[in-house]
Amino acid sequence: MSLVETTRVTERRATTLSQSYPATPTSVREGRGAVVALAARAGARGEQLEAIALACSEALTNAVVHAYQGAAGQIHVSAGVVPGEFWVLVADDGCGLRAHTDSPGLGFGLKLIAQSSDGLSIVKRSCGGTELRMRFNLSSDGALAEDQPRGSVSSACAPASPRFWTTR
Repeated sequence: MSLVETTRVTERRATTLSQSYPATPTSVREGRGAVVALAARAGARGEQLEAIALACSEALTNAVVHAYQGAAGQIHVSAGVVPGEFWVLVADDGCGLRAHTDSPGLGFGLKLIAQSSDGLSIVKRSCGGTELRMRFNLSSDGALAEDQPRGSVSSACAPASPRFWTTR
């Protein structure tokens, strides 16, 4: 098997993503593209894929605009597949989630993410910053997976605190 064929096989089998990007506007497109490509390989199609792209764009944009307040920083993107679900985690090491009176945003980002996803939790990271955990059902009937194995996004499978959990 050639190197190209091996790479294609590996890309088809990949069920997780873990990448970091500089907190810049161009990283939004790169991160969203990587997540959407993985979601498509996991079986997401049509409106479901559009919802994942929208939620991911909003989460990444929020991190770029708000997390570092003009300072340099990184955005961490993880995604993975568990039976019947696709999870996306977007984290930063910035100042944390708090209201900004001088915010350049319109304030609709988190609402769009909550409406686009099948589950959302917002977690204050112990090392600083914020982590958004987004869940998307992959099954056609919208049923949640019963047995969720532990993996690279296992911490997202069960919310740490019910007060941060939102579902639509």
